[in-house]
Amino acid sequence: MSSLSEYEKWLASGALTPEEKAELLSIKDDADEIESRFYDEMSFGTAGLRGVMKLGTACMNVHTIRHATQAFANVILREGLASPEVAVCHDCRVNSRDFAEAAASVLAANGIKVRIFESMRPTPELSFAVREYGCAAGINVTASHNPKEYNGYKVYWSDGAQLPPEHAAFIAAEMKKLDIFNDIKSVPLDSAGDLITVIGRETDERFLENVMAQSFGLPEKARDFKLVYTPFHGTGRELIPEALKRLGLKNVYCVEEQMVPDGTFPTVKSPNPENPEGFYMAVDLANKVGADFIIGSDPDADRVGVMVRGRDGEFTPVSGNKTGVLLLDYILNSMTETGRLPKKPVALKTIVTTNLAKAVAESYGVKCFETFTGFKFMAEKKNELEEKDEGRVLFSYEESYGYMIGDYVRDKDAVTACMVLCEMAAKYALEGKTLFDRLDEIAAKFGCYEEKTINLVMPGLDGMRDMKALMANLREKQPEEIGGIKVKEARDYLAGTAKTAAGERKLSLSGSDVLGYTLADGTNVYVRPSGTEPKIKVYALCLGENKAAALETVKKCDAWAQGLAK
Repeated sequence: MSSLSEYEKWLASGALTPEEKAELLSIKDDADEIESRFYDEMSFGTAGLRGVMKLGTACMNVHTIRHATQAFANVILREGLASPEVAVCHDCRVNSRDFAEAAASVLAANGIKVRIFESMRPTPELSFAVREYGCAAGINVTASHNPKEYNGYKVYWSDGAQLPPEHAAFIAAEMKKLDIFNDIKSVPLDSAGDLITVIGRETDERFLENVMAQSFGLPEKARDFKLVYTPFHGTGRELIPEALKRLGLKNVYCVEEQMVPDGTFPTVKSPNPENPEGFYMAVDLANKVGADFIIGSDPDADRVGVMVRGRDGEFTPVSGNKTGVLLLDYILNSMTETGRLPKKPVALKTIVTTNLAKAVAESYGVKCFETFTGFKFMAEKKNELEEKDEGRVLFSYEESYGYMIGDYVRDKDAVTACMVLCEMAAKYALEGKTLFDRLDEIAAKFGCYEEKTINLVMPGLDGMRDMKALMANLREKQPEEIGGIKVKEARDYLAGTAKTAAGERKLSLSGSDVLGYTLADGTNVYVRPSGTEPKIKVYALCLGENKAAALETVKKCDAWAQGLAK
């Protein structure tokens, strides 16, 4: 069906409200806009749905939400469970509550019980609720740290993890069978009776009990440590300050303007803690109150960014790679000192995350396994290892500011990570050290690792084509060198093969659209399309004789990556 015919089908549908029909009529003479909204259905992938909030098959709206939820309901019902239940959560974004209630209405109409949070909550609490209440699945309406125009729809299975690719494919296939208007069941929430249960503070408390169990304790003298926190208008606004209060910290200063929930994110260009420019209000507050440490969680509180005052008096961000190394080192060291290190301890990281993590883990006698990017893969690996009694996973992380600690969630968790980070920073401050000082100590022991993620943004329909072409070109013509450094091994993680001058070998991981290259100096470069944004990501993981040498290699890899987009 063409974009125009699909557009006309929507206009003729009795399912639209007068306001929705008026929105579509306003673009009747704009062929490009109609094409952008109706060129295809939203693709249900391993991250669920994510897109701009507009009417249309390719956009986020109540109709595409209901469509996806009906497909998900069909998949759940086929499991044959006696009384399936689904937890539903949402973030602070525009329309998030409406989308969450639309999903709950479809589930209830299909006879599926729903536990819906009374108001916005952090993503990790949704994962926790699925596990805590024994739910068959979970739905979370969030677009994480994307710009304000976006929203998203994530689905979780009974283990509290996002669906792996094969399960997501079932939902995608089911969506293809369903008419977006005629095949959807829905019932008003106020007439759904005991199929709907509202959850709130009691779940917060149970979640926080688990969070605080990850603490190794804070000496009395460390409790005067000063820090600044911002939730960037999002869901971390209550639980993260509360966790820090329970930790015993007396001087937690919150950026009040950004403590106000607001899906338009009025004080920042982007609510992404990976972008240091978004911390300008936090830096101003830290300078005012004399704090040397800043943390910020993204709108759905699954990622956390850190800034530390350096020796020059200025605040500098700590990368996601380095933050994860610091957390891993602190947790393993504390467990070793307190006798809490279990048998067969394991750490997990993604293939595009710094290899320094593996060096640190192994120094404590801890195995380090790699997975593809995404916590669904780390959750899958954690479940596999622990079910087979082959290892106990203590910490999992990826370079994009996501960390998972403990056993009560199966997703990124900024609430727990913030608590442990602040505990760690306060203890180091008591010793007269900053996080940068600890990183220097780690570098002195393991070598100078430097990393950079290069984002090649490719928006729009042309961008999608360009992304596919770029990956196809690299597969067709393997680079012989990157940044003037010879490529020793080229890996194609889609096919699961690696090629060297000596021949070809099979990889332990396969089925993901990622290319990897090991260079003659030990540098690793990875190229992959983002699963949630219109961009190609290039990761440079470098190790040098000193910091300057490692940074020079990063610079060469960066120049090579920029050339790919030309």
